[in-house]
Amino acid sequence: MTARILIIEDEALVAMELRFVLEDLGHDVIGTVADARAARVMASRADIDLALVDIHLQDGPTGIELGRELGQDRGVTVLFMTANPGMVRDGVAGTIGVLTKPTDERAVQTAVDYALRRRMGRPVEYAPPELQLFA
Repeated sequence: MTARILIIEDEALVAMELRFVLEDLGHDVIGTVADARAARVMASRADIDLALVDIHLQDGPTGIELGRELGQDRGVTVLFMTANPGMVRDGVAGTIGVLTKPTDERAVQTAVDYALRRRMGRPVEYAPPELQLFA
């Protein structure tokens, strides 16, 4: 199951590592962006299945509102990836959950697989333990 994925992450090394992991899994990374403005431009130009969204971007803590916008307004499946999971403890409308950074390749793989299965309406037996789901 190949997906079109947008990485919204302002730390270049983290974004590059995520890109390599996702491409190794066979996904199409349509781009990596470091701020909300660039993410909105990319989302308006491309069909996106999944967005991995950091909360603190180059333009501040704009990831929460961006995630809500992508999930609710554009129908994108959204997973937050942040070192500050408490900021989204109560959940964010239109998004699935949060993966706490730092993380490893296996956790990214299982969280992405879970999110894409949910997006496609496929059976999901359980969420990966590293992924904190929103209600």
